[in-house]
Amino acid sequence: MKRYLSLMLLLAGLGLSAQERTYSFTIEEAVNFAIDSSYTTINSRRDIARALKQKWETTATGLPQIDGAVDYQNQLKQPVTPLPAEIIGGEPGTFVPVVFGVKQQMSLTATLRQLIFDGSYLVALEAASTFLDYSQNFNEKTMLEVRKGVINAYGGVLVAQENVSILERNLNTLADNLEETRITYENGFAEEEDVEQLQVTYLQVENELNNGKRYLSIARQMFNLALGIPVEADVIFEDDLNSLAIDNVSLQLIDTTLDFENNVDYKIARNLNEQRALELKLEKSRALPTLSGFVNYGTQAFDNDFIFFDTETRWYQSSILGVSMNIPIFSSLQRSARTQQAKIAYEQAKTSFRETVQQIELELNTARSDYRYAIENYQISKQNLDLAERIEKKNQIKFREGIASSFELRQAQTQLYTAQREYIESMFELIKGKAELETILNTPDFRNTQLD
Repeated sequence: MKRYLSLMLLLAGLGLSAQERTYSFTIEEAVNFAIDSSYTTINSRRDIARALKQKWETTATGLPQIDGAVDYQNQLKQPVTPLPAEIIGGEPGTFVPVVFGVKQQMSLTATLRQLIFDGSYLVALEAASTFLDYSQNFNEKTMLEVRKGVINAYGGVLVAQENVSILERNLNTLADNLEETRITYENGFAEEEDVEQLQVTYLQVENELNNGKRYLSIARQMFNLALGIPVEADVIFEDDLNSLAIDNVSLQLIDTTLDFENNVDYKIARNLNEQRALELKLEKSRALPTLSGFVNYGTQAFDNDFIFFDTETRWYQSSILGVSMNIPIFSSLQRSARTQQAKIAYEQAKTSFRETVQQIELELNTARSDYRYAIENYQISKQNLDLAERIEKKNQIKFREGIASSFELRQAQTQLYTAQREYIESMFELIKGKAELETILNTPDFRNTQLD
């Protein structure tokens, strides 16, 4: 009993420790973890595994096929055939009922079939390879999107953390100002409006802080979901927002030349174009003859009694070799209509492919422009924050000395809070902008990522 209780406590402890596991990630570690363990990438790898099985399924269609058959018949009521009675010396014009065959029989047959030539099979082999290539390219796109999503989620958590931290500092400063102003008012050296102005600002910042804490909790859960870990798990974020923003400033990336062969959307569009070309080729192949062959071997036994498992039962052997050719001759122009449909679909695919190339170039130019603006906006927002902090500090001093009014102090504080928010947002947009540009350029390059 004691051993049983000890075992249960041990298992409960292991389960508790598994639930309370704490994770720790830099942004690169988070990306690598998600590439391996996120729900999306796991299913994407399964799609490739399924494509491999589908390719083999198609290949196996043209390989030898062997089937076996076991047949047993028991004629509960055997058919009767009437024969002229004259054959046994009977009266002419009368018939004698005769039973042909035996009551029970069993046969064992094995058949080997081999496709010798089928144009559609050859096209199907090409299509299977194209589909596998498409699945691999789509897996690469999935990993790029997962990487971008994790970077954005990681940055979102850091932004939420920084926002909460700034709001807490602002609220503490306001609390000190409010308490100091209230004491000054009670001593008759300040107006009641000064206290009320600070109370308004304090309540607004307090409300924003409470909302920021709730958003931080949601941002953490979104990050956990992106990585494929329990949403309630604790995660330590090792990178900080400021250093991450500095690391994401890369003017060289803006001038990087796009190699279309590396762009995953280009490769997927090309796969779809190849698929339509193969569909046209398939319809044309249906006009070709198909040739197949088979050989079988069988054995058969029969008797009025069930003697098929007796060692003395005599079995009679048989074997057949055959070749079959199917030649399409006339389909009332049905094949022609299907071929024309496939040709139109192929022309549409070529047009869509050219459009995709133009869209990629447009997305690249847009991403470059957005990223350059994000860098410039980050630098300007940082300067504005420094200015706003100095202005707010000066107004704090003036307010304490009675030179500035509470309204002027509130204006300076509001300007500071806006600058703080814009600075945080500029860092986040910088991180997002670089991730978007890297996705289009495929600079992470997941082409050689090995599957489990």
